[in-house]
Amino acid sequence: MTRINPSSAPTPTLGQVSLIALFVTALVTAQLTAAKILQFTLPFSLPITGNALILPGAAVAYALTYFATDCYSELYGRRAAQYIVNVGFVMNVVLLALVWTTITAPAARSSIDPAMFENVLAASTNIVAASLIAYIVSQNTDVYLFHAIRDQTSGKHLWLRNIGSTAVSQAIDTVIFVVVGFWLAPQFLQSGVVLPAAVLAQLLVGQYILKVGVAILDTPFVYGTIALLERHDQRPAADTSTPQR
Repeated sequence: MTRINPSSAPTPTLGQVSLIALFVTALVTAQLTAAKILQFTLPFSLPITGNALILPGAAVAYALTYFATDCYSELYGRRAAQYIVNVGFVMNVVLLALVWTTITAPAARSSIDPAMFENVLAASTNIVAASLIAYIVSQNTDVYLFHAIRDQTSGKHLWLRNIGSTAVSQAIDTVIFVVVGFWLAPQFLQSGVVLPAAVLAQLLVGQYILKVGVAILDTPFVYGTIALLERHDQRPAADTSTPQR
């Protein structure tokens, strides 16, 4: 087996380290906060949801993962972005394994209440199944669409590929997560509660509105982040063009 010489190994750039760190932090946060359902009262009324915006606690954290992958895709290419998405999926499984290992391990007398610990950290089977399926499908879709739009626009209009790819992939993610997590899985896995159709609709609409809103609002930050990191990082040799944005 050929060993890598540490002295000749490529040094990760500031952009790579920063964006991967943001992606992993947001992904872990989303996994641990997905089970809590949030409700916000709006000063106006929306179709289906009325004046109540209902969404999973992970919505904002998960939306940040798309910000990170879109920036990463733009700077380092489709293949590199797919690497972090798919490695992130494996790390999600590792996270769940570590959490459940801690839950099942015997607790000392000085420990906090083990039942409370499990109740807070252990997402139900339906939430785990839904989040993993939604993640692997939607994140890969986002990377694919980001570069498809980039190719169709000859590298122009970064705002379009940022919002467009996120809007479509977040719709896929929202439908999979809500339908599997709160309707299909509870019925077939006998885990969790089957939510009424009206609540499912509110979850779908509320979560999607927030995610698309974040995608629109974060577009200036995408431009700023990419411009900042381009001043510190060198473009890969295979992608030396500087598209108009």
